Amino acid sequence: MALFTIRDLKFTYPEQGPIEKYSAQPAIEGLDFEVQEGEFLVICGKSGCGKTTLLRHFKTALTPYGKREGEILFHGEPLEQVSQRRQSEAIGYVLQSPDNQLVTDKVWHELAFGLENLGYPQQTIRLRVAEMASFFGIQGWFYKNVEELSGGQKQLLNLASVMALQPEVLVLDEPTSQLDPITAADFLATIKKINLELGTTIIIIEHRLEDVFPMADRVLVLEDGHQLCMDTPAKVGQLLTGNDLFLALPAPMQIYEGAKSPGTCPLTVREGRRWLGRHCPDPVICMPERDHRDPAEEKEPIIEAKEVWFRYDKNLPDVTKDLSLQVYPGETFCLLGGNGTGKSTLLSLLSGIRRPYRGHVFLEGKDIGKYKNKELFQHFLGVLPQNPQCLFVADTVRQDLEEMFDGREKITKEEQQRRIDRVVQDTQIGHLLDSHPYDLSGGEQQRAALAKVLLLDPRIVMLDEPTKGLDGFYKQKLADIFAGLKARGVTILMVSHDIEFCAAHGDRCGMVFDGSVVTAQPAREFFMGNSFYTTAANRIARERFPEAVTVQDVIDLYLANKEAGRAD
Repeated sequence: MALFTIRDLKFTYPEQGPIEKYSAQPAIEGLDFEVQEGEFLVICGKSGCGKTTLLRHFKTALTPYGKREGEILFHGEPLEQVSQRRQSEAIGYVLQSPDNQLVTDKVWHELAFGLENLGYPQQTIRLRVAEMASFFGIQGWFYKNVEELSGGQKQLLNLASVMALQPEVLVLDEPTSQLDPITAADFLATIKKINLELGTTIIIIEHRLEDVFPMADRVLVLEDGHQLCMDTPAKVGQLLTGNDLFLALPAPMQIYEGAKSPGTCPLTVREGRRWLGRHCPDPVICMPERDHRDPAEEKEPIIEAKEVWFRYDKNLPDVTKDLSLQVYPGETFCLLGGNGTGKSTLLSLLSGIRRPYRGHVFLEGKDIGKYKNKELFQHFLGVLPQNPQCLFVADTVRQDLEEMFDGREKITKEEQQRRIDRVVQDTQIGHLLDSHPYDLSGGEQQRAALAKVLLLDPRIVMLDEPTKGLDGFYKQKLADIFAGLKARGVTILMVSHDIEFCAAHGDRCGMVFDGSVVTAQPAREFFMGNSFYTTAANRIARERFPEAVTVQDVIDLYLANKEAGRAD
């Protein structure tokens, strides 16, 4: 018997306004599928296609408010007839943001919280907590305060707390969106281990398809709320050829399709390396020579940090330590590094939100402390925080955009509307203007928040995880926005865990480690040859094309060698 059975599921959100009526466009419609016991199911699709809406229907306590049609069965029984206690135990749910799920102050208490609320005896609670702490490697921080944990530790704690209830199915909504690449890979490996060793059914939304696609038994693809296809990863890859969603698929699949080569489509880096070795064993054409000009030889830095030190309290350790950094006009500079290394703190220092206790930050050669707020944030500096909800203050996206002109420079209504129309077109949020910002998906919130920032018409844009929640299609749209900003001379500084995006669209990249920037290099040199902080394309091709770091690099070199008779 299937664990979940979905029959002709349709759901429509209510519209904004005093009179309750429903949107003309359902969020999801016509969904028909089953989830088998022990299956590993990946759900993917463009931002706003209905993935999170669908996931929230797997547990009645999380079902959004609106109009639902169709059936959801759990072990053949209508889900709404399954008791809340039974759902709490059998259906585990891990949210996108770890902070939104943590409810206690201590690690050990968080592990015990669900069991305590369900009235388990103390002996059972102690055994389950000890077992989870051992399985997930939590012993070393078992007695810590939750607020002391890194993002990866918090998400692992959420997972362990859910697993303490021994659920039959684990539902995860983009659980790695705030994790660095190494921590994310470890977290997803743990999910697969749970699936294999405990037989727990996994239903997961994840934009890191590079890691999770090969783990899946089947993949469900949604498009505009409809079920586009549901099949094995390899079959889904074939079905998505030519679709915008193909940009989100793992690098080996994209390279295989772009090369138009014979053989079986690879899914993993290992399979990709073997495929490339068989079909292009002895290449003669490699990456062309590049111009290695140092931007410092031509320009003065527009952003500069000199020997900056910062800590959140005088009794706490330093987060930023003797940090120096230069960013030059018109470049896209990407800051990478593990969770808890101080990237977001650095961004808050460079934007003037926080002040160092030692050292200086300069924007266009002027100490940031000497700028007035009006000078800083009007036509000069725009900042997109990690949590886009921090920027939303109105009831609709349209009102939020219009709010950006309140109390600012006097411009005509026509000019205001012209600017709004431009950023709406750039960020593709026209269909979201009458929605409440909090009703949007994570990726849609990112785009709406970016639109607000761009309305400032800044010369410097600082962004904290701008690709979080975005699928491959909208990442390309974001890259197009960046290209347009750079063409106007705008400088972009971004903190990101998205290695593929930084490699493809960054000019220079810096690694933050232990509170300092340990290196800053042109993007290709930065990613070339690393083991973990590099792209899947580089790991696939490094033996034959060492300088190739993007999917397009590998495809171009393969085709060039094929034309020269050195590839199949």
